[in-house]
Amino acid sequence: MILAIARLSVEIRLISRFKRLPLWRQQADNTVMKNPHTLILSVLLLVTPSAWAGVQQNHAEIRTAVETFMRAQTSALPGQVTIKVGEIDRRIVLPTCPEFEAFLPPGGKLFGNGTVGVRCTAGKKGWKLFVPVHVTVIANMLITGKPLQQGQVLHAEDLASQSGELVQTGILTDSGQAIGKILKYSIGAGQVLKQDMLRTPYAVMQGQAVQIRVEGAGFRMHSEGQALNNAAEGQIVRVRTPSDQVVSGTARAGGVVEVLP
Repeated sequence: MILAIARLSVEIRLISRFKRLPLWRQQADNTVMKNPHTLILSVLLLVTPSAWAGVQQNHAEIRTAVETFMRAQTSALPGQVTIKVGEIDRRIVLPTCPEFEAFLPPGGKLFGNGTVGVRCTAGKKGWKLFVPVHVTVIANMLITGKPLQQGQVLHAEDLASQSGELVQTGILTDSGQAIGKILKYSIGAGQVLKQDMLRTPYAVMQGQAVQIRVEGAGFRMHSEGQALNNAAEGQIVRVRTPSDQVVSGTARAGGVVEVLP
């Protein structure tokens, strides 16, 4: 667009109805007119709605694609989602694209203010631009119903809910996401609960005697050992065997550690 605006002076110079130009525009014209090839290229690259009205990309179609994309991206979010797609600068003129796609830029987010990229994927006339969006998500968030202590296992009576806007990922909205989990640190009443505040109860604890289970095609082996670290079910735990070897396996309920053969 900066290049197109600079070259706008060429078109204005060629249209007789513009009689007077600012000094900086006159200087730009003089620079371009010194080279006729530059002049021709500038006129060809300068696409205006009035000149190429039949071949320019409709901004409304781009904005519709952005909204459709964001609807799909936010479909799994809880609560009521409102998406507002910002206007595209009318000075941005793009060739018609029969096939384009929307994408979330690196670091993009699904809450609050952000941008969605749109790129033309057809042929050699590819283009890319970014469209501003604002996403509002209103949901019932889980909060603590009373002060809770570090290491406390959460129960239904410890929780409450309040309606509000989700401004970041990780906020809990369903009691099933919290009940049975353990607090990593103490929090006061009325605090919004997030995933990183909780952990799954340990299936194996450091120093605990565990059962090592090794299974393969046609065989099964069992042994005892001592866990060298805490691990929730499904996490990796290191175990010291009676022969003083250290093996790693997957923690399971009941103090069982599965080791691959």
